[in-house]
Amino acid sequence: MMEKWTQRLEGWRFKACADKEWLPAQVPGCVHTDLLRNGTIPDPFYGTNERELQWIDKQDWEYEAHFLIRPEAAALQHLELVCEGLDTYADVSVNDVLVFSGDNMFRTWRNDIKSLLKVGDNVIHIRFRSPIQEDLPKLEKLGYGLPASNDQSELGGLDDRKLSVFARKAPYHYGWDWGPRLVTSGIWREIRLEGWAVSRILDLFIRQDEVNAKEARLTAQVEIEAAEAGPVLLRLTADGQDWSSKVELKQGRQTLELPLTITEPKLWWCRGLGEQAMVEFRAELLWGEQPIAEQSVRTGLRSIRLVREKDEQGASFYFELNGTPVFAKGANHIPNDSFITEVTAERYRHEVASAAASNMNMLRVWGGGIYEEDVFYELCDEYGILVWQDFMFACSMYPGDEVFLNSVRLEAEDNVRRLRNHPCIALWCGNNEIDSAWAHYNESGGWGWKKNYTPEQRERIWADYEAIFHRVLPEVVERLAPGSDYWPSSPMIDLTGDAGQHAHPASTEGDIHYWGVWHAVEPFENYNVYVGRFMSEYGFQSFPEYRSVRSYAEEHELELESEPMLAHQKNGAGNRLIKQYMDMYLHEPKDFKAFLHMSQILQADAMEMAIEAHRRSKPYCMGTLYWQMNDCWPVASWAGMDYYGRWKALQYRAKRSFSDILLSVAGHNQGTVSFHVINDTLQNVTGKLNVSVRHILGGTVKELEQEIQIKPNGNETVLTLAVEELLGGKKTAEHMLVARLENERGETKAVREHYFTAIKEMILPVPRIECLESGEGEEWTLTLKSDVLARHVWLSAEHDGIFTDNDFDLVPGVPKTVGFLTFGGESSYFRPQAPGRVTFRSITDYIKQTAVQP
Repeated sequence: MMEKWTQRLEGWRFKACADKEWLPAQVPGCVHTDLLRNGTIPDPFYGTNERELQWIDKQDWEYEAHFLIRPEAAALQHLELVCEGLDTYADVSVNDVLVFSGDNMFRTWRNDIKSLLKVGDNVIHIRFRSPIQEDLPKLEKLGYGLPASNDQSELGGLDDRKLSVFARKAPYHYGWDWGPRLVTSGIWREIRLEGWAVSRILDLFIRQDEVNAKEARLTAQVEIEAAEAGPVLLRLTADGQDWSSKVELKQGRQTLELPLTITEPKLWWCRGLGEQAMVEFRAELLWGEQPIAEQSVRTGLRSIRLVREKDEQGASFYFELNGTPVFAKGANHIPNDSFITEVTAERYRHEVASAAASNMNMLRVWGGGIYEEDVFYELCDEYGILVWQDFMFACSMYPGDEVFLNSVRLEAEDNVRRLRNHPCIALWCGNNEIDSAWAHYNESGGWGWKKNYTPEQRERIWADYEAIFHRVLPEVVERLAPGSDYWPSSPMIDLTGDAGQHAHPASTEGDIHYWGVWHAVEPFENYNVYVGRFMSEYGFQSFPEYRSVRSYAEEHELELESEPMLAHQKNGAGNRLIKQYMDMYLHEPKDFKAFLHMSQILQADAMEMAIEAHRRSKPYCMGTLYWQMNDCWPVASWAGMDYYGRWKALQYRAKRSFSDILLSVAGHNQGTVSFHVINDTLQNVTGKLNVSVRHILGGTVKELEQEIQIKPNGNETVLTLAVEELLGGKKTAEHMLVARLENERGETKAVREHYFTAIKEMILPVPRIECLESGEGEEWTLTLKSDVLARHVWLSAEHDGIFTDNDFDLVPGVPKTVGFLTFGGESSYFRPQAPGRVTFRSITDYIKQTAVQP
């Protein structure tokens, strides 16, 4: 019988070290959430409460729990304390004896404590030292501050003393331009005891040496800890096969390797290209016939690589999965909450299922948050969402002393080991934006950081950077996940050691973050100009919907300059920029509620233009990841889904623009309109393109058809027409194009409306929209039809869920049918259901204009 025993430690209490009264605590959790549950502090997300809670991170806090050890557990040879996540500076004692002092939020801490335990009652005590008080002396010792643009030190009462860079702790806890400054402490992952006797399997890694449709050649790497030396049988089973090897264990830790071959394996594919086949591998150690240890892992068999090859235009940057080039479609992911332990498995599923439902195939886990929980990566495996995984460094320069570097190395080892079996992991990336922000080899480049330092300080800061991102992290990836690709920084051109290393918007190599639209107030049309090989960041802000805003602001506070609205806009110029761009592109909103929704239309317009410009440039451009997928609190931000998981207009528009078969229409300054079909599937697309010119009050002016055939994974401009030829002198503001793509069976695969004039220049008629509901429950549908053009029709439901389409235009006389999907299905997260009462509006209900009647 296997001698293995685990016990989760529960029944925690906490208090400030200076206080006498203990309060009940929830573990996993943190000080802020425990204080909130005990009614000691107000909701940190409401109004301006964030400002009033900055005292919390200046204090030391302690947690304590009693636990029982029974005689049978005490008899085991080893009893280990496992702390999966301590945030951050923690002194851990058992029965009044210090076991260890933790200093890294991202590490797992293991210590054998058998000698400290007794049969009966035992106590564990954890003192969390204030990250502020802990790191102030480090800043003083260094003698100068390090750049950390998003560290909201002033809000924390620290003036310009940026401390986030010294702590191996989630950077966004110190504030970001979309998140609050709430510097937490606490037990954020499980604490347990593990007991064992003879031997145990510490880790099982299925190294994928060569994988294709014919054969998967693998190596099982089994890390074992043996209490005694001796002969054992190592057996691996998977997919109805088994492999075994007789081995002689040594006392202590060792890694055994067992070669495995699976013929004609079922491959794991990302969403849109095939099945997400998973295989469970089980390793056992047997002493004779007696099993003494076992461990299982699930993985998907696939080959994936980052392809960077020189070409006539520069160098490629794309992911090749199972020999197939993949156009990456998706967004950047941030933590789903400022308080990480509030993120349930259901919330993770909502995000990943929403990504898949939006036709995405990649999420970038951005480097200012956390290495996410296991369930996040399991869901990405399940839904076929590739993961670009940053290490947790962003927008700052970091120290490079021996203690810090060693902590980084151990952190990287823990997390690469934990995540390396997930087939979704496509890339390990060292950091977010640091290479381009510092721009060491370009004196006039970067964010202006270098000018604040002497030449000697610059060289030291850059040497520390290189130690982390060019030496420590790539060495860990190569050693623990051989064959995996590592990219030092995003964005970046290449590791050249000269000015050619640093990315810029016109780069023809590497990946690009393009922020000319938004930060530099460049026009949306520049998304058509600055198209790189892989667009890993770009974005535009909007507000969440009215009911989400009301969760942090009262009705009388709904104005751009109110204190709560400013507190929930972390980008200093954000509200002004939204209004400035709205003045450029949209009609004037009739009131503040209308302004909230029209900001979402504006955001969706921007991102649609960017996404489709990138996709029309395939295969020159092979990836588009907008900023950002989600929010960590209710806020005005770049997210396509707000904190409550409610889809903004952007999420619906991204779903259409990320379609595996995309019909995209582009107008050009030279007076032409071009029609593009992008095919991300592995099948031919054949059929016909129907193009009609229609009046916005109804009626067809002109119609034509074109046969089309698009090869697998292809992109073609199938038709280009002159506007004058289409309109024959008729008014551009009164006419529109409707393009429809049909397959050989006459089934509609894509529809796209196109306008000759910007919406702001159109005098929009007030539509009369007819709605017909039919069916009940899963059979419910809503069919809408308008007498005249109705732009940006928005549906709202009584129940939580999403419509199958939203923020769409109604062509005069053409019916549009939608369904409704609610959340929480087990076999399928989104499932059809009746939405309850439905309301709808078009843009004419939001704008202040003298609308004309048809």
